[in-house]
Amino acid sequence: MKQKEILLLTISGQDKPGLTTTITEILSEYNANILDIGQAVIHNSLSLGMLVEVEEEKTSSILKDVLYRSYDLEITVKFSPIGSERYEEWVNQQAKGRYVITMLSRRISAAQISKITNIIYKQGLNIDIINRLTGRIPIEENGKTTKACIEFSVRGRPKNEKKMKDEFFHLANTTEADIAFQHDDVYRKNRRLVCFDMDSTLIQTECIVELAKRHGVGDKVHEITEAAMRGELDFDQSFKQRVALLKGLDESVMQNIAENLPITEGAERLISTLKDLGYKVAVLSGGFTYFGNYLKKKLKIDYVYANDLEIVDGKLTGKHLGEIVNGEKKAQLMKLIAQMEGINLEQVIAVGDGANDLPMINTAGLGIAYHAKPVVKECANHSISTIGLGGILYLLGYRDRHLKK
Repeated sequence: MKQKEILLLTISGQDKPGLTTTITEILSEYNANILDIGQAVIHNSLSLGMLVEVEEEKTSSILKDVLYRSYDLEITVKFSPIGSERYEEWVNQQAKGRYVITMLSRRISAAQISKITNIIYKQGLNIDIINRLTGRIPIEENGKTTKACIEFSVRGRPKNEKKMKDEFFHLANTTEADIAFQHDDVYRKNRRLVCFDMDSTLIQTECIVELAKRHGVGDKVHEITEAAMRGELDFDQSFKQRVALLKGLDESVMQNIAENLPITEGAERLISTLKDLGYKVAVLSGGFTYFGNYLKKKLKIDYVYANDLEIVDGKLTGKHLGEIVNGEKKAQLMKLIAQMEGINLEQVIAVGDGANDLPMINTAGLGIAYHAKPVVKECANHSISTIGLGGILYLLGYRDRHLKK
């Protein structure tokens, strides 16, 4: 049997059409096998790596032919022999864990990358691939409206996964970035249901506060709402107190508020994209069905579960109808929808901002605290605080070029 040799070819230079074809045509003349290949292009600068297996007696001829063509192509080629033991060690690493670390921000800085990669390094993980998921950012673009996302594909076993997550959490809070750590498993790109809280998540307001302002009790309701969202008050009791303050409000006020609901940045694109991908979309809200149904029609949402206000003779009575949709009820409804649709809970995304969203956030396969209160961010596995709801698509691994404009 003829002796085999493994070579690592590292090719760099200006990218141009046909370059990969030319190199692989040369290798094919010597019946070389490609054991691994990877290519990246940054600002027309190419970096191409190929791990090839060749017959030892043909090595010198391959080197000569590739180097000769490299002059014509104006590229640099380096050759490194790889020993069999080193190759086997590399093959055995396939059994190690694989993870995805996603960084979201308005702009990406060197300091952010440095600190993230240092945490990865200290945990003994190896970075295999770094990808930019967002489009190129013009220099003159307003930083308040831009979005940038970098995805790290890493391999290994963290020395202390909890400590690593804590460090990412602290880093996110001090560098104007969101950092998500996910296992790179079959579920990551195979989600099928997304459940949203409504107030301060899908829309940029609290409907009950808007109603209260029109009724002259805004300060009282706002105070109760904030305490409940921070987890300082029992939701059911605070809900009844707030609704009671709305007694006598004209029903027409609700319609006016519904027609002017401020949709959260990125929400329409996110939902439209997920619907095209076959997702079911639900709103599970401690707010009111009246506004949820308006969003259902506008955004083509599949399910809406919220609270019904009692209306008599065109006026709110200060009472509600039926069971209150609180945090535990949201989690139950999420499970019910998943069961009806035949969807595993690992395939469910839950998004919310308040303490009453934590039961569904922590039950779903991908739970996200969105622009949430500190206590909610601390308890959730993932959070988005720097950009809009569209950031969820990057956590799923989608690139801008895959998505609707």
